[in-house]
Amino acid sequence: MSTFNVPTREEVSENNQAIFDNLKKALGFVPNLYATYANSDTALENYLNFANAKTSLSAKEKEVVNLAVSQVNNCIYCLSAHTAIGKMNGFTDEQILELRAGKASFDTKLNALAKLAKNITENRGRTDENVLNDYFAAGYTKANLIDTISLVGDKTISNYIHSTTQVPVDFPVAPSL
Repeated sequence: MSTFNVPTREEVSENNQAIFDNLKKALGFVPNLYATYANSDTALENYLNFANAKTSLSAKEKEVVNLAVSQVNNCIYCLSAHTAIGKMNGFTDEQILELRAGKASFDTKLNALAKLAKNITENRGRTDENVLNDYFAAGYTKANLIDTISLVGDKTISNYIHSTTQVPVDFPVAPSL
């Protein structure tokens, strides 16, 4: 499989150039995966709008889903990025490894969420009834479920883009499980 080149600011549309400028201002750089989205005139903006949309999930809960999904989909780019983001959200290295495995022995509610995210991804949405019941028993709602499934889809898109393009990882590389 050939790898894709990461497009530079000069190689993307004017709209994407403005997004690159905003990302550089906010993050200090344009992550390679975001730049890869910019091969399309619309995908980067659409992705960022969706990824930053309102949700019933907290930032920590979003990272639980991102880590579990990226592990199932074996995406080293997203595992690396979300390991860094998970640490920024207060998770330890050990907790991040657990979350990647689809569990959280350190928090009952996050454990139910991690198991659900892993199960949805592994079973392509054909969620195990017991896993779903445990999720609701942990205090999650139907609104949380829809937001969780939406996030699984969002992360799967990024996982697939990296798996197909194999652009270089520009975060500290996550350790193997």
